[in-house]
Amino acid sequence: MALSAFSHAQPKGATGVLVLADGTCIWGKGFGSTGSAVGEVCFNTAMTGYQEVMTDPSYDSQFVTFTFPHIGNVGANEEDHESRGLGAVGCIVRQEVTPHSNFRAQSEFVDWMREHGKIGLSGVDTRALTRRIRLLGAPNAVIAHNPRGQFDMKALKQQAAEWSGLEGLDLVPAVTRAEQEDWRGGHWQLGFGYTEGRADKPHVVAIDYGAKDNIFRNLVKAGAKVTVVPARTTLEQVLSLKPDGVFLSNGPGDPAATGQYAVPVIKGLLDADIPLFGICLGHQMLGLAAGAKTAKMFQGHRGANHPVQRVGSEWGASEGLVEITSMNHGFAVDADTLPDTVEQTHVSLFDGTNCGISIKGKKAFGVQYHPEASPGPQDSFYLFEKFVGMLA
Repeated sequence: MALSAFSHAQPKGATGVLVLADGTCIWGKGFGSTGSAVGEVCFNTAMTGYQEVMTDPSYDSQFVTFTFPHIGNVGANEEDHESRGLGAVGCIVRQEVTPHSNFRAQSEFVDWMREHGKIGLSGVDTRALTRRIRLLGAPNAVIAHNPRGQFDMKALKQQAAEWSGLEGLDLVPAVTRAEQEDWRGGHWQLGFGYTEGRADKPHVVAIDYGAKDNIFRNLVKAGAKVTVVPARTTLEQVLSLKPDGVFLSNGPGDPAATGQYAVPVIKGLLDADIPLFGICLGHQMLGLAAGAKTAKMFQGHRGANHPVQRVGSEWGASEGLVEITSMNHGFAVDADTLPDTVEQTHVSLFDGTNCGISIKGKKAFGVQYHPEASPGPQDSFYLFEKFVGMLA
C-alpha cells in the first residue's frame, strides 16, 4: 500500500503515522506493536541484517528508516538477536512486510515486532524521508499504530514537539546488564549454532553500556575469556576481577551524559595501565577520558557500507588502506579537540569525521565503527586480534 509521504490529512486505510516535531505527518500502514512511542528518526542503508539492527541497543529511543525497500522478507529467528529484545523502538519501511521466505525463519517479522513491543510503519516514501533527514537533520518524532486508524493527532503532535531529543540524555541505564555475567558463546556456524568459548586467559572485562552480543563472540573467537559487567561497575570492582584488558562497549545516548560516571572509571584504568579497547560509545568515552570532546552529528552514520581510511604513524605500509565498515552513531569525537597525547587512527571518507584513536604511551585504542558486524566482510576483525594480542 503506497500512501502519501507527507500529508496532514489522513489517507483512507492508514493505520499508522509518524508525526515529526514540526507537525509534519507521514502516514502508512502500521504493523507490530500498537500504541505510540517517542524518539529520533534516523536512516540505515544496510540491505541485510534488519533484525540485528532492531536489537542493537545503540538504537534505543530511535526509529530506523530502512532505505532498502524489502524489510522483513526473511522473517525472524532467535539466533540473530544482538541483545535481549532491546534496540530501536520502531522502524519505517517502503514495502508492506510479506510472509517470510527463508529456511532459518522461526516467526514472521510483523509478529516478532509485536512480541518485542516495537512499532512498524510501511507504505512510506522512505527515499523522501531519508532525503529530508539528510537536508534537515534527524528529527524528533512520535510513531503510532492503531489497527482502527484512530489517532489523537493533537496529543501526538504535542508529544513530538515537547520531547527533548537525544542530546544530554544518558540512555545506558535502560540497556545495560543488571548483573555480572561470564560470557561463553563464540561464533555462529550454520547447522551448529554458537560455539562455546574455552579460553581461560587472557581475561577481558567488558563494560556493558548497551553492548551487541556479537562483540563478545568476536572477543572469544580472538582467544579471550570474557566477563561482562554493568555500566556503573566501579573502578575497584573492575580491578578486583584481575582483568588483562578492559573492553568499553557501544551503547545509546549522549557520551558526555554517560561519561559523568563512566569517564572517571576509564581514567582510572588508563592510570593503571590496563589495556583498553572501545567501540562506538566506548570509543567516544575513551576520547573524553583522554581529554577530547564529543559532539552531536547532523544526521549521523548508520549502515553497512561506510568507507574508513587508516591514518597516522602506527600503520606503516598499510597507512591509507580503506576498510568497509558498519556504523551506527549520532555522536562523534571532535577531531579538532584531540590533545597531543592522542593520535587519530581512522577517518570517515564520507565526511572526514573521526573514526579511530590511539592513546600515546598506552595500550588503549578505540574505533567509531562496528567491526563485529562483519562488514567487508572481514575487513575489521583484526581489531579484536590486535586487542587480545596486547594482553599476552
